[in-house]
Amino acid sequence: MKVSKLFTKTTRNISKEAESRNHELLVRGGYVDQLMAGAYTYLPLGLTVLKKIENIIREEMVSIGGQEILMPALQPAENWKKTGRWETVDDLYRFTSYYTKTELALAGTHEEVVSPLAKKFVFSYKDLPKYVFQIQTKFRDEKRAKSGILRGREFLMKDLYSLHTTQEDLDNFYEKAIKSYFKIFKRLGLQDKTYLTFASGGTFSKFSHEFQTVSDVGEDTIYLCEKCRVAVNQEIIAEQKECPKCKNKDFKKLKAIETGNIFQLGTKFSEPFNLKYLDKDGKEKLVIMGCFGMGPSRIMGTIVEVLSDDKGIVWPKEVTPYQVHLINLEENEKAEKLYENLKKDGIDVLWDDRVESAGVKFADADLLGIPIRVVVSSKSTKAGGYEFKFRNQDKTEIVNEKEFIKKIKDFYAK
Repeated sequence: MKVSKLFTKTTRNISKEAESRNHELLVRGGYVDQLMAGAYTYLPLGLTVLKKIENIIREEMVSIGGQEILMPALQPAENWKKTGRWETVDDLYRFTSYYTKTELALAGTHEEVVSPLAKKFVFSYKDLPKYVFQIQTKFRDEKRAKSGILRGREFLMKDLYSLHTTQEDLDNFYEKAIKSYFKIFKRLGLQDKTYLTFASGGTFSKFSHEFQTVSDVGEDTIYLCEKCRVAVNQEIIAEQKECPKCKNKDFKKLKAIETGNIFQLGTKFSEPFNLKYLDKDGKEKLVIMGCFGMGPSRIMGTIVEVLSDDKGIVWPKEVTPYQVHLINLEENEKAEKLYENLKKDGIDVLWDDRVESAGVKFADADLLGIPIRVVVSSKSTKAGGYEFKFRNQDKTEIVNEKEFIKKIKDFYAK
């Protein structure tokens, strides 16, 4: 893609509403556009990043047996009334249809849909376990949407629901899901700052678990056990004064962003919908359920908050919108030839072909955060090649085209 052909442009101006780093950098870089508080348009570069995050999550969910579905965002009130949550969920968008006069909700979660759905396909112990997931838009009437795409009123969420015959089977899958989540965070470049965190189980169980990514802009406070690297959410620290895993009582207090959460739902949502199966003895039993959530859009904002520097965004290689940012300084013909050769070699390249100063082009390259930058100039040509640089390093070197392509492929193959 040529920068001159992009639908968007970078900007130095930012609204006064940009109170977070991810809001500022994503808007300035042309990744997102704010329509109103809590609602954003994902522009071509931003949507590419978001889709790559989605695909990483999707691949890992499939690897643990998940089957992808897509449930409606529009839901009937009667399902919520069956579970008693129609009046108690304070951030649920409720409205009445103009034509049918029926009460409806915009989905903030999908327990009230997946339970009656499963009832149509689960009859016997032979039908279980099953794991279904979706990546879908959610709506929550947040009292104060803030921190860019970290807390929106409309956002993307992956939720996986597991269906089991026994608590033991749920426990085993729960541990498998935890390992899968950490694989996801490793691929996203967040593994060194993300911790399994014990939190309140609410009405579901004694504990739920969150995946908290340490950041100064985080809304949550966690207490990290540096001995075994698990954490406790501040909401339960008063009753959980020691590490649940190793009993250590020394914690480090940190701010963090909740980037995932998992719950053992038990029979809370199977019971209202009479979701049962016949066991080996022909007896009816309630299906035991688990819920596993992760927000791709929030993760995108978290990556920017955690990995950016004072110059701009620094994308991990698995989610970068392009693999290479090509800049030419007057050497148009040589740059275009390299651009075409890179594309033929299967390399995604963004070519800054604009008539702009070197300073403007370099500043935009740093802002956009693509991992590899290459500069074609008379200076580099005289030195025998192109100027090569990683976004997160200051060092530059001159390499020829063959070396350059090998470096790119080696970097993305690791």
